[in-house]
Amino acid sequence: MAREAGATTDPTMRAAVYRRRGELEITDVAAPRSDDGRAVIDVDSCGICGTDLHMVLDGWGERDRIFGHEWSGRIVDPGATGLDAGTLVVGLPDAPCGTCERCTAGRTSLCRHRPEPGSGAEDGAFAQQVGVAPERLVAVPDGITGYHAAYTEPLAVALHAVTLSAITDGQTALVTGAGPIGAAIIAILHDRGIAVSATELSPTRTALAERLSATVRSPDDLDIPGHPGDTPSDAVDVVFETSGARVAVEQGLTQVTTGGLLLLVGTGLDFPQLDTNRIILNEVRVSGAYNYDAEGFGHALALIRSGRLPLDDLIETQPVPLDGLMDAMQALRAGDIAGKVLVQP
Repeated sequence: MAREAGATTDPTMRAAVYRRRGELEITDVAAPRSDDGRAVIDVDSCGICGTDLHMVLDGWGERDRIFGHEWSGRIVDPGATGLDAGTLVVGLPDAPCGTCERCTAGRTSLCRHRPEPGSGAEDGAFAQQVGVAPERLVAVPDGITGYHAAYTEPLAVALHAVTLSAITDGQTALVTGAGPIGAAIIAILHDRGIAVSATELSPTRTALAERLSATVRSPDDLDIPGHPGDTPSDAVDVVFETSGARVAVEQGLTQVTTGGLLLLVGTGLDFPQLDTNRIILNEVRVSGAYNYDAEGFGHALALIRSGRLPLDDLIETQPVPLDGLMDAMQALRAGDIAGKVLVQP
């Protein structure tokens, strides 16, 4: 929880503090310190995640917290990290324990000791500085800017979804929702030579998906079979559902071929009703994708550095300041912004 600035000699910083549903306060709070072994980092950039929208706009968040987990920055006080001051780093929102049966099986996103989303003990990076435990830091390789490095976390989410799908050459995919995560999945699939289509209502996001080489349709144009045992002529092997919208989940199920996969990536509050007869008759698998592969940040950084992704399309070229954070969140919720929005506090 953010420590409010008061009559103290401790250094302060500007931060966006969540007060209640739909309300952020840009205010001075106590800056982080390294006396507990944490590194103190000057935040370069911090992305706005769909989870942040849920925390702030939908009221999921714990009050008086600072959110923001898609960040990059440079170390100003290394604490107990062993890294040098000035090192560009990105940070895992949570560190898996590494010892439970899920971690040892490589399923670190399912760590037995993971906190509930938004309930971690440490504040996030919608602030000028952030304090981070050593085990959560990943050094950024040379050749990556701080601005692009902030894309590591959402790209790792998209890579995890693609990994779980086990999609292979010759198979086809549909991405429902071309927001930031959907766009990242489209870009990854295109880079791997997978034929990908998308559904999207927002003209801005439709244009982005088309620039990423997806064939885009309105959800209203999908062929919805009348019988649960039927599948469309253009049914796909994997549907990546990234919007979290009830209708998109329900429609996505109808687009999966026999023996295919509906992979749920986006979260939402309007829960779907799935046609279990369709799942049974077509032996469709329905699964979820949460967070990252065990080496997800390293793989994401390598892909960013490779130059194979159109980062200028995937990331909005103009950052927003802290006092523009709420407006950007509302524009993202409305679908008026296509790419990943980065805040530079």
